[in-house]
Amino acid sequence: MADGSLGLWTVPIAVIGGAIRISTPFLFVSLGECITERSGRINLGLEGTLVMGAMSAYGISYLTGSPWLGVLAAGLSGALLGALHAGICSLPKVNDIAVGIALMLFGTGLAFFLGKPLIEPTAARLPAIDFGWWSNISQVRSALQVNVLFIIGIVLAPVLLWAFRTTRWGLLIRTAGESADAARAMGYSVGAIRLRATMCGGFLAGVGGSFLSLFYPGSWNEGLSSGQGVTAVALVIFARWDPMLCLWASLAFGGAAALGPALQSIGVTWGYHLFNAAPYFLTLAIMIITCSPKRTLTGAPAELSITR
Repeated sequence: MADGSLGLWTVPIAVIGGAIRISTPFLFVSLGECITERSGRINLGLEGTLVMGAMSAYGISYLTGSPWLGVLAAGLSGALLGALHAGICSLPKVNDIAVGIALMLFGTGLAFFLGKPLIEPTAARLPAIDFGWWSNISQVRSALQVNVLFIIGIVLAPVLLWAFRTTRWGLLIRTAGESADAARAMGYSVGAIRLRATMCGGFLAGVGGSFLSLFYPGSWNEGLSSGQGVTAVALVIFARWDPMLCLWASLAFGGAAALGPALQSIGVTWGYHLFNAAPYFLTLAIMIITCSPKRTLTGAPAELSITR
């Protein structure tokens, strides 16, 4: 088949490719927030963590020439912001939602300030695995250029589900999230459990940010995130705090975000901006479908502030 002869098949192929690429930050942030919220704490500051991770990854990759060191730096910066969030929330009469919003602004502003020198330079990018090597069609090859971080993410989702259900670590996380008194009765520090969970969540969100700057779109600028961190936090509620549902929801949002460019590629220009808003329409649709007193917070950890 000659290149460019796919016709209308270009749209579903582009949507699949977009789902793979665009869903990766959603996936890492939502899995990270799933860990945090399962411990009984909400971190709404992950938008700032995502942006800070993107900047850190790009800067370290540029300075060292190693994108994987950039990914590690992104994760560590996210873990530090998570530790800051957990430390402040451990103080008496502190609201975790308000702290999260404050740290979202802090992380975003700090990333923009420190990242100004990084707008022009070009950093080493993360490699991709060419699963479309068998095809001579450019659209297929592009859609099947899969980054290793995406593969790590889809493996991490079932691993987290298994860990929550069967491991001692998962039991402690779930106990702290369901009943702080029960965790204390078992002889564990609820604050320490939530500190580690929030740091793990921040680490994964930072890694999600590294994907933005080091692979897709693969540069650093102040408009890089476009609210993906905030949307990914909402995905955790839609997914009922289930890591596997976080995976499917992330893929759905990634595919929706790819719909507008896919239609434009075959000449559909009418309503282009409307199609670009598909992820937000999807968000509203999910909120309407799931918003009821009986179902909205089904599966929510009892210690979350939104359940009280």
